[in-house]
Amino acid sequence: MLVLLAGDSLGIGGVGHEVQLLYRHWYGEFAHGAFPLADPAWQYPPGAGLVIMAPGLLMPWLGYTQAFVALTLLADAAITLGLAVADRSRLTHGAWYWVCALPLLLHLPLARYDVQATALAVLALLVLKGRSPAAHRLGGALAGLGAMVKVWPALALIGTPRGRTTREAWTAAAVTAATLLAVLALFFSGPLGFLRQQGARGVQIESPGGTVLALARSAGLWPGTVEVRYGAYEYVGPYVSTLGHLSLLLTVVALLWLVLWRLRSRRWTGATPLDAALAAVLLFTVTSRVVSPQYLVWLLGLAAVCLTSRRTVMRPVALLLLPAAALSSLAYPVLYADVVVGTPVGLAVMALRNGLLLAAAAVAARRLWTSTVAPVPE
Repeated sequence: MLVLLAGDSLGIGGVGHEVQLLYRHWYGEFAHGAFPLADPAWQYPPGAGLVIMAPGLLMPWLGYTQAFVALTLLADAAITLGLAVADRSRLTHGAWYWVCALPLLLHLPLARYDVQATALAVLALLVLKGRSPAAHRLGGALAGLGAMVKVWPALALIGTPRGRTTREAWTAAAVTAATLLAVLALFFSGPLGFLRQQGARGVQIESPGGTVLALARSAGLWPGTVEVRYGAYEYVGPYVSTLGHLSLLLTVVALLWLVLWRLRSRRWTGATPLDAALAAVLLFTVTSRVVSPQYLVWLLGLAAVCLTSRRTVMRPVALLLLPAAALSSLAYPVLYADVVVGTPVGLAVMALRNGLLLAAAAVAARRLWTSTVAPVPE
């Protein structure tokens, strides 16, 4: 992965430009005490600013990009160590899954901050497996910090057992998030400015909705085009706004299903919180308007956590995510020009990748429901 990042010429190349140019530019904005509100590419929660600023701790010895990659590798090591400890003496394979699966995404994970966000979610889930109140509060705090960095780690708490564990974990998450937001608001201007750019996002070409539009355009049924908007390639044309609103509606439906599952679930095992987190993030992923390749970092990390438990029901889901990750690398950066233009090869790669993600989400939801809600056959 490091060798590929050093060359950075695979496919369309320039995978590292986001760190070298965009993150480095944002670092300069933070140095002046402000969030980059004028930049439409800034679409992240305020806690992401901490990740962008963190390389400054190593910049007396390293350049910004080198420092960012070093910290990403440190987060990767933390995930691996946490999984290895959880695997010990249990004949499970979470650490091996993570170590072998992440390189399927080539060098992309080293040039985005998703490994750092995934580390917070993975460690939160691993800590929450402890039985003490302190463990529950620490796990909740890590999830709350992760939510401030990239929102989705809050879903690590969706499957916490009812009662004291949920109260302690969710309270710690809320307090941590609120405290961090207050601190950032005290020292930086505009911490919530990302909401404006996020709300204006369209349908990105890598999303399931984007695949529908690409297939329709290829068949001559839709006259839209591709444009660079908000730092990504998005579709522009008739029905795009409607499709974007449909994606948001499906996200709400997914949330309501998760609430219904939590209310109806009757059987809880040590694997249930892990399985629920993976199912929840998968549901939110496939209903998203974006689904960038780095989303697979989250899913691989959560699948690895599930595999630290012998009682997990997510093994088929973890297997489906492996070819989905490999296809994501083909889509970006290897064949990204084909994906943008909509060649038959580009369409096939995106259709297969998103089909696998949809299948994984459906399998995850079904297995979570049947393992916790459906009556046990006599």
